[in-house]
Amino acid sequence: MAEQKQRISGDRLRAFIASAFEAVDVPREDARAIAQLMAQADINGSEGHGVFRLPQYIRRIKGGAVNVKPAIRVEREMAGMALVNGDNGMGHLVMKFATEKAIEKAKTAGVAWVGARWSNHAGPASLYATMPLAHNMIGLYMAVGSANHLPPWGGLDMLLSTNPIAVAVPAGEEPAIVLDMATTVAAYGKVKTKAQRGEMMPEGWMMDRQGNPLTDPKRANEGFLLPIGGYKGYGLALVMGLLAGNLNAAAMGRDVVDFNNDDSTVTNTGHTIVAINIEAFQDLKEFRQGMDTLIRDIRNSQRLPGVDRIRLPGEGSHVTRADNEKMGVPMPEALLAALDQLAGELKIAKIAR
Repeated sequence: MAEQKQRISGDRLRAFIASAFEAVDVPREDARAIAQLMAQADINGSEGHGVFRLPQYIRRIKGGAVNVKPAIRVEREMAGMALVNGDNGMGHLVMKFATEKAIEKAKTAGVAWVGARWSNHAGPASLYATMPLAHNMIGLYMAVGSANHLPPWGGLDMLLSTNPIAVAVPAGEEPAIVLDMATTVAAYGKVKTKAQRGEMMPEGWMMDRQGNPLTDPKRANEGFLLPIGGYKGYGLALVMGLLAGNLNAAAMGRDVVDFNNDDSTVTNTGHTIVAINIEAFQDLKEFRQGMDTLIRDIRNSQRLPGVDRIRLPGEGSHVTRADNEKMGVPMPEALLAALDQLAGELKIAKIAR
């Protein structure tokens, strides 16, 4: 029997998140900006990267691992690039700043590549890849994950993370193409949500150190995540880390701090956002029409027996977003209980009941 989930409106979700951050001395405007992005993650269906992470973020702030009043700034700059120093601020604030800088630069440079260092976990990759869409731009985001759960192909030492990548491409009448994926079969946030709910993982997500399938999320520390596509996923994780970590002088490899189990150490998380101005390459109307044609050709192409529909990246989140905006975000009891506990600790109003 499916678990009954309470629906929480976007407004209530944003208000609760903002009040939690304000309770630990995050300035009001910053708290609201973080809340907007975190709530949007839940509305989009990225349940492992939204309010689920709030207790963890608050613990790290209380532990002194995050700067609640950062002086986020551009450290290096040229016409089509910038390097942002996040001053150890919340990753959402750092990446909002970096993405807005990339969009601003791409308006004149055509393409802008902005890296960030001294940041923190910033939620799902699609939050930032989709921001350029409103400016008739393509967005490309990559990051070093906030904990290492992936060894080199054939190895056992945890030297790599899920290192996600997201690409958002606008269309015309059709929804934008939005690819948001970890370089592992499952993001670690999904493992954590499974553990909170007392659910098992499917085979293929993780493996133990003897090479056997690991399906109990509460034993996750006994194994590691599996890369997508075997050795190709390992290569992709490595390269994404090089572009978001090494290039930005951010943490990579052994320097990555496991923020799931460490509430006091600065992570120096690295991110990269690229904004591509479509009008620098071709007429915008023609591009959008071409995208619509391609999307419809793919969707209406011949299907294998038993396949009811050919889907494109972002379709699922598009439907989920529309439903959650209308009905509220569904939240399991285990998550609501954790948020109620947090509310008690912070002496703020509970999110619901």
